[in-house]
Amino acid sequence: MSLLKKLQAKQNFTDTEERIADYILANLDDVPDMVIQQLAEKTFTSHSAIIRLSQKLGFSGYRSFKVALIHDIQSDKHAPTIVDPNFPFLPMDSSMAIAKKMADLTIETIRKTLVKLEKDKLNKAADLLDKADKIFLFGTGDSQIRARSYQNKFIKINKHLIIGDEYGESAWNALSMGKADCALFISYGGNSPTHKKIIKYLNAMNIPCILLTANTEQETSKLCDLAIEVPYDEFDFFKVGTFSSQISFEYILDTLFSILYAREYTKNLNSLKKKTEAVKKWELL
Repeated sequence: MSLLKKLQAKQNFTDTEERIADYILANLDDVPDMVIQQLAEKTFTSHSAIIRLSQKLGFSGYRSFKVALIHDIQSDKHAPTIVDPNFPFLPMDSSMAIAKKMADLTIETIRKTLVKLEKDKLNKAADLLDKADKIFLFGTGDSQIRARSYQNKFIKINKHLIIGDEYGESAWNALSMGKADCALFISYGGNSPTHKKIIKYLNAMNIPCILLTANTEQETSKLCDLAIEVPYDEFDFFKVGTFSSQISFEYILDTLFSILYAREYTKNLNSLKKKTEAVKKWELL
């Protein structure tokens, strides 16, 4: 059993030793830098009480105890833990504990999203985006922020994307689309009434649509040419934030951008070189 697990278990600990263990576990960021006197003052105990606890846990004294504690803390940072996507941290968590949980949530979300991805769907989505004259991105709230990030990336490869929902002009933007264009919808629930109407219209006009969603059972998914699924781990409203869903969306969008970039890798690099030279020459940045 690791030292951290032993401190949590508190097996055969006295009340004083439990107080010391609780303080250490609640202050893992600070204890490694403390000398024994500081720890004694913080826990309202004594040198001898801390030494007795160290020896009970199998160490010769506080110094060897602290070395083992630092090792466990570092090891624990690399050990993934299961995090609730809706409430990934608690009010008593330290700043580093929150940082660790957010890292674990990000890693686990991307892993779960990767498992859901299908090669044929990725390639088909890339094909539709690649040959489109204009790409219209539809998304509201946090999803529109992801769309804007995607829009910014595509400028680098000379594709200028349009935010379809901007300024409440989703209907007019949809009406301006032609068969050579493509619509990309980002919707976690996939149940936006406005998007549903627009997708029905685009479907009738034979204008290709791609949907990123966690809910592939909605009618909108079936109307689109392609629906790419993300994990359905978040509650609709009862949550701290839309961490998991937005991580998934950004990961898929970055993947699609990278696929398109890789298809014309040399051309894109040469274009980047020319733009970099122009920026320096004209002092544009």
